[in-house]
Amino acid sequence: MFTLSQLPAAAIAQRVAAAAKLPSNSPPGLSLANGLDPSALLPFGFVHDHSRSCIGHGEPAFNAAKQAFRQWAMFNHGWTRVANPTAHIEIGQIIAMEAHTLALWTVNMSRIVETVDTATRFGFLYATTPMHVEQGAERFLLEFDPVSGNVHYVLEAISRPRHLFARLGLPLSRHFQHQFVRESHSRMRQEAVAP
Repeated sequence: MFTLSQLPAAAIAQRVAAAAKLPSNSPPGLSLANGLDPSALLPFGFVHDHSRSCIGHGEPAFNAAKQAFRQWAMFNHGWTRVANPTAHIEIGQIIAMEAHTLALWTVNMSRIVETVDTATRFGFLYATTPMHVEQGAERFLLEFDPVSGNVHYVLEAISRPRHLFARLGLPLSRHFQHQFVRESHSRMRQEAVAP
């Protein structure tokens, strides 16, 4: 799971194939449509993170943001990326998210379990597999308000550290999670620009 350098494409493909055989391991409670169920009792150690920002205005901005989602731009920050970028946003798809933190690389496998693609909403919910340093689920959602024209980006997650290194370094793990959220919102504001 932890490596000193980025893995070659063939090794990523092998890990994606291995993760496809494993079950998701996130607790119930988070849905793509409604976010975290207010009555959900999260198991011990789980935290809930939610952020929402206006990233643009108008249907062209919404379409540009959808295209950026399909290209996994919300993950592309230099220190994080989707390592299988030709993956499609579809139920069952394994997403290999690679992160470079503290001079180490990790490749984290999650499975898309819900999707939405309507005139006003676009996105997906994925759940971690045992091949992830965290345990949980996260939703990535674009919302278009046809009345105001505003385009919003929603990131919401429930998670707890699963790997020993992540548990021992919990404050650092949380720091990197918060950094990812900030940079993801910033990246999507850049992407939601009509061509």
